Amino acid sequence: MSDGQSSAQAPAAARTPVGRPVLSLALASMMDEVHAHSGAVYLLSPDQPVLEMAVMAGLPRAFAAPWERVGLSAPLPVSEAARERRLVWVGGEEEMARRYPRIAVVLPYPFALAAVPIATESTVYGAVFVTWPGAHPPELSDREREHLIAACGRLAVRLERAAEHSVSPHPETDLLAAPLVGGMAGTLGTVEAARMVSRLPYGLVSLDLHGRIGFVNAAAAELLNVPVSRLLGTQLWASVPWLNDPVYEDRYRAALLSQHTASFVALRPPGEWLSFRLYPSTTGLSVRITRSRAVSEMNRSAAPPPDGKPSRLVTMSQVLDLAGALTEAVGVQDVVQLVADEIAPAVGSQALVVLGSQANRLRVLGHRGYRDAHVVERFDGMPLSESTPGTQVLRTGVPAFFESQQELERLYPARLATPDGFAAWAYLPLIAQGRPVGTCVLSYAEPHHFPTEERVVMTSMAGLIAQALERALLYDAKHRLAHGLQEALLPHSLPSLPGIEAAARYVPATQGMDIGGDFYDLVGTQGKAAAVIGDVQGHNVTAAGLMGQVRTAVRAYTAVGQAPEEVMRSTNRLLLDLEADLFASCLYLRLDPAHGRAVMSRAGHPPPLLRRPDGRVRVLDLAGGPLLGVTASAVYPTTEVALTPGSLLVLYTDGLVESPGTDFEEALADLGRRLTDAGDRPLDELADSLVHQERHHRDGEERLDDIALLLLRAL
Repeated sequence: MSDGQSSAQAPAAARTPVGRPVLSLALASMMDEVHAHSGAVYLLSPDQPVLEMAVMAGLPRAFAAPWERVGLSAPLPVSEAARERRLVWVGGEEEMARRYPRIAVVLPYPFALAAVPIATESTVYGAVFVTWPGAHPPELSDREREHLIAACGRLAVRLERAAEHSVSPHPETDLLAAPLVGGMAGTLGTVEAARMVSRLPYGLVSLDLHGRIGFVNAAAAELLNVPVSRLLGTQLWASVPWLNDPVYEDRYRAALLSQHTASFVALRPPGEWLSFRLYPSTTGLSVRITRSRAVSEMNRSAAPPPDGKPSRLVTMSQVLDLAGALTEAVGVQDVVQLVADEIAPAVGSQALVVLGSQANRLRVLGHRGYRDAHVVERFDGMPLSESTPGTQVLRTGVPAFFESQQELERLYPARLATPDGFAAWAYLPLIAQGRPVGTCVLSYAEPHHFPTEERVVMTSMAGLIAQALERALLYDAKHRLAHGLQEALLPHSLPSLPGIEAAARYVPATQGMDIGGDFYDLVGTQGKAAAVIGDVQGHNVTAAGLMGQVRTAVRAYTAVGQAPEEVMRSTNRLLLDLEADLFASCLYLRLDPAHGRAVMSRAGHPPPLLRRPDGRVRVLDLAGGPLLGVTASAVYPTTEVALTPGSLLVLYTDGLVESPGTDFEEALADLGRRLTDAGDRPLDELADSLVHQERHHRDGEERLDDIALLLLRAL
């Protein structure tokens, strides 16, 4: 379009009435130009990064119901097209399963899709997707590409001009074919056509795009055993009780979306099998129903399924259950267990292995269902250069299905291909963010046929598993790093100091990464001893790292001879200088057993307990200052406490006494009673007892905070 044409059309566009179906007309014209059979227009929400479906054409909106509102950052074709301002092409069901498993797992049918942004040079208004039947070539032609981009460009200009005049797009109805009933009813041709159909010996049913029955002949009503009057205007699977199974509705959806003929057989109670053949068009479906005598004879002597219903590979409820469960999976073993519980039974698999890679070697991340684990684990550490199905799929990201041992051994040596004694295998690449993160191997005890739809569904489910596995691998890596960091930062053992007996325990939280910022230390200095216990907020690598810096700083300030209040002030300044945006509580004390005293300084930390030699326990009322890292002007006064021989100081972090719904004062009193009842037990035994009792007290509950415990007894 030339500049002159653009300017000539501008006034006309400005005069476009608000009620004109601009989006519907643009979508219908676009689909007609490229011979697409369905599509939808999405508009970007004005107040949030969300694409909202404005109008759909060619298919019921229910087909795209899960994606009526999608985030701009979602891994979906329309979101990607709008986000990256480019045309996104998906050439078929296998490509859809690999790149967009969230779509393929719901619509595992052969169809092609293009998504195009609706955008000007300065503004993105939304995106359009259109689909073609499965017979479309695997590549988008130049003509189709040019038409789609040009049409979306024209629509973007219209929306831009409407925005300049503060005109919002008017709500529009979806574009579907008219119902099959009515129209030509009463004409001679229609009457004669009905007479002709009524003479045919097999059943004929006409369905609209919503699956509603517009016409049914007498033979179909007889075969279905439902009167014509109860069928017209209803959905076939809703009117016929024994057809009310998702597998039959799935065939209708498959035929409409792929525009390929579909078929299925169904058991009409008590024992008659019927054959259904679906012939799709862009206006609906024609269904031919006949008796399936061959299937009836074949199954006459066989027992029906226990529940009387046909089986289905994976139901939508299973998909939703799996997707929801995978969001809760934390570590790799959680993912493996979910696949074993949810996927393997749904596809009839008896065993599974999840493979990954590290340093160019195969790693067995987990397995289930093998009597002898050694047959699987001997592949752990195998170079990826080896020619095995597991290494091949992991390297290429292309699924592999072997329906028998003979089929597998034609491609791979027997010693590498069949280590597990099973008879059929599905090797599914686990692809996240466009790269393989692992392979899921599903094994079958008997030879197993993998039809195309089953392969697509399994590949799509693998996409959901891959996203969970990627998160789990990252979590496990952080978990190992954090635990290693914490183990390195906490003292491996406490020193033996004259006049003092000591014991310590650390218990991580059960939420988060099982680590935290709790710390303790004991160090000898100038014939005396210094002890510290503290808690950096958080349960992650950052908290653990900062904890190490605080502990090291306290040791350094102690070594240079700073007084307790100076140690606290110096540590406070360090936290502020680090700009970590985290706070820490701390209790620091200088012990002088020879003179029977201890000098303490406290920064927002719970007060210690003192158990006297006579068994009485009291909470030490210490002067203190604010948490470390809050303010540079903080002051941390000291308190001197008498420490007679046999006295026991109990230093702890709040995880030992605090939990949801528990009163702190009551918890502190309970801790005092436990110390009184403990008597003069060895410190290691006492430390274990205090931590164990706390665990038992909260049996069945998650521990929200770490526990650090330091016991010091004057000898």
